[in-house]
Amino acid sequence: MALIYPNIVPENNLRLPDVLTIKHGPARLLARFVLEGDKAARRAGIRLRLRHDFAELARINKRHVANRTWFPLVKMFDPDYCDLVPENSYWISGEDEQGEIVLTQAGRMHYWPDTTLEEEVRLMLYGGRDEGQSCTVTAPAAKWITGVVFCAGAHWIRPDFRGHQLSHLLARLGRACAVSRWPVDWCVAIVAPVLVEKGVAAGYGYKHESRSIFFPGAPSGAIENVLAYLSAREAYEDLANFLIEELSGSTIDNPAAALPGSGRPLDESVTRTSSEGVFHGSSSLS
Repeated sequence: MALIYPNIVPENNLRLPDVLTIKHGPARLLARFVLEGDKAARRAGIRLRLRHDFAELARINKRHVANRTWFPLVKMFDPDYCDLVPENSYWISGEDEQGEIVLTQAGRMHYWPDTTLEEEVRLMLYGGRDEGQSCTVTAPAAKWITGVVFCAGAHWIRPDFRGHQLSHLLARLGRACAVSRWPVDWCVAIVAPVLVEKGVAAGYGYKHESRSIFFPGAPSGAIENVLAYLSAREAYEDLANFLIEELSGSTIDNPAAALPGSGRPLDESVTRTSSEGVFHGSSSLS
């Protein structure tokens, strides 16, 4: 049975800023990033919501697989295969002005205190079912990725909304939600080599790559895949840099000052943030 790290489960299908409760990581940075990211999405005509009804994600996926604008969900995010519960997973939906879902991003949290990605990746990719599936790992980094591991996927944007770097924002918003809710050690994604070679994985904020994970069941058809990853500390730094360089509407004076090790407490609790610039909460040294 998969281990689940204890955490607060938000209500399903609420606006992204309204469900954010920061229990881990630099609260000031994470709260500001989600607020400004939500504002940027709204300027693009998209309203973001946080959800854990994976049957709905699967329904949306099947519709767009049929019109060839999306690959089938990897089994890790398919509720017909995987044990997806609100305590270990989420997905973000983005709705246009007509209420149609035009983008998605999902995350699954794995708690591996006594094992590693190298040992777990086969079952992870095949939805936890051991049916003799093949998966060969040669990526050196997989040997030391352990602890609380966040894996992202189900990243999709409807074609008419592509080309505006929404994917860069979406990847980081999902990561910000994950590191605020769980004490993440590593953030990972399993991607096709072409996404590394074209700079897509780097655009999502991943700092490192490790080759390879041979995954014959990949819905994309890419048997060889790359482990893209970054540490929690690198994730915080990436969010701070993106806030400064891309989210020009940010009003935080110096996002880097909110990083752990800057003299601010690592764990601060912030609840009920909103895009109207109001947040309520408290902070204390852990």
